[in-house]
Parts: sequence; structure tokens; C-alpha cells
Amino acid sequence: MNTARTRLDPRDEIAVIDRRIFGGFVEHLGRHIYDGIFEPGHPSADAEGFRTDVIELVKELGVSTIRYPGGNFVSGYRWEDGIGPVDRRPRRLDLAWHATETNEVGLHEFQSWLDKVGSELMLAVNLGTRGTQEALDLLEYANTSVKTARTDERAANGHPEPFGVKVWCLGNEMDGWWQLGHRNAADYGKLASRTAKGMRQLDPSIELVVCGSSGRSMPTFGAWEREVLEHTFDDVDFISCHAYYQERDGDAQEFLASAVDMQKFIESVVATVDHVAAVKKGDKRVQLSFDEWNIWYLTDWEEQAVRYGPDEWPIAPRQLEDQYHVLDAVVFGDLLITLLQHSDRVRSASLAQLVNVIAPIMTEPGGPTWRQTTFFPFSITSRLAGERAVRLPIESGTFHSARFGEVASVNAVATVGSEGASVFVVNRSLKDAETVEIDLARLTEALGHDVRIVESHLLHDDDLYAANTLADQTRVGTVANDSAVIELGRLRVTLPPVSWTAISLRA
Repeated sequence: MNTARTRLDPRDEIAVIDRRIFGGFVEHLGRHIYDGIFEPGHPSADAEGFRTDVIELVKELGVSTIRYPGGNFVSGYRWEDGIGPVDRRPRRLDLAWHATETNEVGLHEFQSWLDKVGSELMLAVNLGTRGTQEALDLLEYANTSVKTARTDERAANGHPEPFGVKVWCLGNEMDGWWQLGHRNAADYGKLASRTAKGMRQLDPSIELVVCGSSGRSMPTFGAWEREVLEHTFDDVDFISCHAYYQERDGDAQEFLASAVDMQKFIESVVATVDHVAAVKKGDKRVQLSFDEWNIWYLTDWEEQAVRYGPDEWPIAPRQLEDQYHVLDAVVFGDLLITLLQHSDRVRSASLAQLVNVIAPIMTEPGGPTWRQTTFFPFSITSRLAGERAVRLPIESGTFHSARFGEVASVNAVATVGSEGASVFVVNRSLKDAETVEIDLARLTEALGHDVRIVESHLLHDDDLYAANTLADQTRVGTVANDSAVIELGRLRVTLPPVSWTAISLRA
């Protein structure tokens, strides 16, 4: 067994963590809204039709902000369809996902649901089939307190006070051929700049996210970011990143290197952003909003997707309902570690998505809800993460990746606060256990006290493909990592192959 060693030094700070890094994403897609968070006939439904069992799990998950209403959906969405009396709202065809949108849930209903789960709204505007004026109309409706026709309409619809939405996305994946109204970088950059300037005239307090590439594999990646930012650099606060990962061709070891790709993605975008800043001779730092990330078996969906006919537009069909196993959850936990390792520039992130659609939470119509394997790393990390992220460089064993060469078997990050610290660590090796030894002297010096282990969590199973399902909802969970001990000022813990561990330390 290899022994990896490191030191937890609170002075080796990455950044104060912006809690928006623990955000989520809800799109009008599949059974996410309808038969997911909203099911009026369900035994647990509240007076507004929201499933209270889902609400409790979302609260446990600990999502800070939630991006809405899309996603691809937003590029064909007319926000006005989702306000006013529900029985008068129009049904529309959703071209993004080939479905019928009933508009039973819109801005007011979704804000009410957010109030119940304790999360903040991150709102996207349609820059695919609409433009600057429609974005201004929505901003005025949502955020303005002055009496106008729009704010009178909002009050008549039951919300006299402004929604006060802080973060706004200027469209979605506008580089993608699949996106309604997609554009080249110059055309999108000009439109985003005009829209951003107008929105800031109306509400200077908002923060704006401009679309980066839809993925690192896009042929225009890098060039897209540069050109878009040449038009929008002075207008925006964030540029978006989107990334999804999956096991391919049964190569689990290569899949376990996914976080290396995310790291390179982040570093490439940061380099491009800062290049534009240098060319503009400014001190401004545009930050990253990693507002779509997850495990998604996209190739499986493309092969298995139901192809509807021209007259078939179902309501809330089962789409993208990936079943996640232990291997997925370990990679997922590693991606979270990577986001925290780059929290100096990744100031917002959105797990895509939350319920039923590539989600940590699953439901059955009229039936139960349950946690998928990916639920556990997110909920535990969100709950245990302290105020500041701290580097935890580890010299460990390695394995060979076809894409990345030699890759460290162990990846880790720590967070610290006034009362203690938390350690998040993953063993990427398929075969070998690793022992990690962490010198705590600098931590105890900073706290003025020795520390003790108050919680430990281990996600591991001898069956890498074990999953929680409707038939067996609790097959996979976390257990205490009983190997974790503190001796002579050092934390020592054993990591089984393909495992994720979290440890909370308190003075």
C-alpha cells in the first residue's frame, strides 16, 4: 500500500469560497418540473402542488443558487407564457426537447419553490429567438420597484415586491448548432454586449454571465471565449463553462481521470480571460461560472432516445434519466474537489440537473423519491465546506491515462474555518489502496487547540456499478471511514481503490 503525505496549512489559501459554487440547475426538460418537483396529485404535494418529499431532499442536498429555466429550453422560451392565471397560460411546443410545455410552472411558482428549499434564483434570458428588449422586459418585471405597467402586472400576479434576482445568464450555449438561434462569436458577442449594457442601465446591481463554449471539445473552444470577451469584457462579471463526463468503452480507469480534464478546461479559460484583460490593459477579473457540470451518459442517450414523429409532442416524457453507480459518484466527488481547488476563479457553479434529469434525486409519479449515488458527495461537501479553500498537495502513486499521461492516484482539497477544517480526498486508482498522512501542526497552531475527528464519510463499494434504484433505493450510501485516526499531530486515513472520503475536524 502506498502512503501519500501532505501538510494542511491554513495559510496556503486558495480563496474565500463563494457559496454559489454549490449551485444547481433546473430546466423545463423531461420529468424535472412536471412529475418531479411539481406533482399536484402526489400524496406529499403541498397546496401549490410541489412535492414536499422532494423539497426535503433538495434542502438536504444544500444547493445555494439554482439556474433556471434552461438550458436549451430557454432559447425558445417566452417568459410571459409563465405568468398570470394558470388556466389562461398557453401551451407551447418546446423545440429544444421535442415536448409540449404547459407553462403551469413559471417565474412566480418557481420562486415560491425556491423559497421553500432555501435557494436563490439565477435567471437566464432568451438570446436565441429573442433579444435585448425581451430581456429588459423580464428584468423590469422581476427586479424593479418603481410603479410601471410591468410592476403593476407583477403585483396583480401576486408578487408586489421585486424578486431581486442577482445573477443573470445572457443566453445559453450560443456556440452550439443544436441551440435555437445559435450564432458565431462575433454576432453573439455584439448582442450580449448590447443586452448587458441595457440591463445595467435598468439595474446596475446585477451580475451578468456571458456564454462561454458549450464544452472543451468544441472546435471553436478558446477562440470563442476570446472573441466573445473582446465584445463583452467591460459588460459582464462571469463567463460560463459547461462540461459533462462519462465512462467510455468500459475504460473505468480513464473515466477516473475526468477531473484532470476539468482542471485543464478551467486553466485554459482563465488564461484566455486574462489574455483579453491584458490586451485591454485593465485590472478587471472576469470570473468563471461553471453553470453546467455533471456525469451524463450522453452517447447512450443519443443512441436510445425516442424519435418522436411530427405530431408527437408529449408532456414531461422520461428523458435523460441516467442511473448513477458508485464509479460515477467517485468521479463526481473528484469534480467537486477540482471546483474547490479553483475557487479563486470559479465563483459560481451549477450541478446540472437536480431531479430526474441526469440528477442526484429521482422520483416516481405517485410514489417515492430517493437519492442517487451522486447525491452523497454533493450534500456532504456542501454541508462540511468551511469558509476558505486551502491547497492540499499530495505526492501519491500514479496511473497511466491515454489522454493525460501519468495521473496522480490521490486528489484532495481542504477547507478551513474558525472552528476547524474539512478534508475531501479521492482515490482514483482502480486497484491500489492509498494511505494518506496529513500533518496538522499548522492547523492546530492557527486554531490554538488540537483537533479531533467529528465526522468521516466513505463512499466505496466492491461493486463499482452498484446503484440506488426504485427497487432498491438504499443499496449505496456512505459509511464512516473508521481508518481515520489522529496520532502525534497527524491525520492518517486509508482510501480503498475507487473511493471518496470526507473528514471533518474540529478544535
